[in-house]
Amino acid sequence: MIMMVDSGPMVLTDGPESVALSDMALIEVTELVKRTRGRISRASGGNRFLDLLEEGLVPLERLAWLAGEEFRIVDSDRRSFGLLSSRFPQVPAGEFFLSLAQGEDHAFTLLPDYAAALGWSEKDLISYEPRPRAQSYPAYLAQRAVFGTSSEVALAMLANLEEWGSYCARTATALRTRYGLSEEAVAFFSYFAETPPGFIEQATAVIAAGLEAGEDPDAAVRAADFLHAYEADFWATLAEGLP
Repeated sequence: MIMMVDSGPMVLTDGPESVALSDMALIEVTELVKRTRGRISRASGGNRFLDLLEEGLVPLERLAWLAGEEFRIVDSDRRSFGLLSSRFPQVPAGEFFLSLAQGEDHAFTLLPDYAAALGWSEKDLISYEPRPRAQSYPAYLAQRAVFGTSSEVALAMLANLEEWGSYCARTATALRTRYGLSEEAVAFFSYFAETPPGFIEQATAVIAAGLEAGEDPDAAVRAADFLHAYEADFWATLAEGLP
């Protein structure tokens, strides 16, 4: 996707198709994203699992939990984004959701290296029994993929991007420095620690186009709040019972 800005409205192009977004729509989205990020920041209560991980206090069994839970999450998320790309095939949403599905596909190929560093095979990942609260995040995303709007999912992903990326960066660093894992073994987390090129611009365009089409901004903010809460459940589950 190429973003072109001239003296008129922003125009997103993808092959022969194009969609123009007014300056007012983009200003409204910028304010909406800022406000939603502020809500999420105020709701954040830290991450006990990562605090323990950075001290080297998470047992190897619990690190394997992380592999098993992510195996289910990534597999679910790539299906959710694939569904969203088929529900909203028009520019800019279709390209955005398809790129997210492809990103999850790539991440899925990196996870076995992390599991192998812990002595787990693909068979172990498949047979792992996930914890319900740890899977609330992908379950909610799947629900929104079926029933939600394009702006709901785009805002939820964009507003939570910074926190999710920072958590993955902390995980990769702690696994290398405290547990001696290689760069290859932590590549799954390093991959999610980086913002994909064009992600912010694409997500912003999807939100703006959705709102201009009549989608509810309050529902989009709610989706971002819920996704953040369910991600917090994921990390809290991993820390449950640890001293």
